[in-house]
Amino acid sequence: MYHEREQFSETGDLHPIDLVETVAEGHDWAFERVDDDQIAMTVEGRWRSYAVTLAWSDADETLRLICCFEMDPPAESHPRLWELLNLVNDQCWAGGFTFWADESLMVYRYGLVLAGGAGAEVGQINQMVAEAVLAGERFYPAFQLCCWGDRPAKDAIQIAIAEAYGHA
Repeated sequence: MYHEREQFSETGDLHPIDLVETVAEGHDWAFERVDDDQIAMTVEGRWRSYAVTLAWSDADETLRLICCFEMDPPAESHPRLWELLNLVNDQCWAGGFTFWADESLMVYRYGLVLAGGAGAEVGQINQMVAEAVLAGERFYPAFQLCCWGDRPAKDAIQIAIAEAYGHA
């Protein structure tokens, strides 16, 4: 499981993906450097294993994070799922979820804008990954209840809200 408070020494002005690689190595996450501007890794959670990809875009100076897990809900649950996604995204401040039906993936997305030559820091990378995995962990039971438990979206979201209030 990801330990959000774990820190590493600062690494200077590294390319954002080099910095992500340093963080992944420090956490001992399985990763693959896809190319100079992209890295894919696996982060273990309590409910799922999360596929996390970070990619750097020079064009808009943004470090993009995509954190996903497989989910293939029955077609008849899709209207409830769309409603639940709106409720879930109201609870997410930094990023948001979307469902890619063609790929059967639930996806959390976030972009860190580093315009004007700003550099990423270890703490930012740790926080980005932590927020993505924690959001998946928090809302996974609600997605399950809604899609396979035939619960209305407003009922399913209550489990995520209760979980948030239940931890200090």
